[in-house]
Amino acid sequence: MTGLPLPDGLAGRARDILAGRADPVPPHDAATVVILREGPPGGVEVYLLRRKSTMAFAAGAYVFPGGSVDPRDADQAVAWAGPSPAEWGKVFGADERVARGLVCAAVRETFEESGVLLAGSGPGSVVADTTGDDWEADRLALLDRSLAFADFLARRGLVLRSDLLKPWAHWITPEFEDKRFDTRFFVAALPEGQRTRDVDGEADHVVWQRPAEAIELARAGSIFLMPPTYRTLDELAAYDSVGAVLTARREIVTTMPRAVEVEGEMRLVLP
Repeated sequence: MTGLPLPDGLAGRARDILAGRADPVPPHDAATVVILREGPPGGVEVYLLRRKSTMAFAAGAYVFPGGSVDPRDADQAVAWAGPSPAEWGKVFGADERVARGLVCAAVRETFEESGVLLAGSGPGSVVADTTGDDWEADRLALLDRSLAFADFLARRGLVLRSDLLKPWAHWITPEFEDKRFDTRFFVAALPEGQRTRDVDGEADHVVWQRPAEAIELARAGSIFLMPPTYRTLDELAAYDSVGAVLTARREIVTTMPRAVEVEGEMRLVLP
């Protein structure tokens, strides 16, 4: 057994939890979306953001767009096309309300953090361009939570396209962390006509990168990847096209890294 050594502060908390002297923080439901596009002259590229060094969670890490579920994501009626919340619940082992929140959060957070919107005027359409000033005003209103996602879609006459999302993975933050997330991972192709843009928010840099190249940069110490991001990129590196990713058979298995003591040292181990 190897794993990654834990810093002293986390190691102490991990020991306390393992010994029953402390309780884990309950995780928040969250969604993450891996945006995919065909790279020149072929192959898959993914959209990555580098989180600002001032962020309380995963500072400086390269991540996919995503974030916590806003309670309104599940509570308010959202115009919907594609697999129902009940169907998504079966995939992710969640009840219908939680599943609705996860899918809405996936689409909302993707728009907030990349400008990409997985929605259209009907079941067979998708927004062609989201780069205008009016779109930016709505993105900022969603970001500061002054606008609910359901109201945003309704005002523009749009339906959420859940069929543009594919379930990929399920990760839960280790029990010793102070901020914990119960995160469902999705993948989605960049819609035709849309383009990502460098948006203000939690990131200070964005990049399109081939999964294998991102892995090599992480191994060389040039970028920092958290275990779920690293594992996902490693999996995606096996595919030679976006279509191959979207048609791949996936069994969603819950993964939670855990702390173990190895020769007196606390280490983080992935299943």
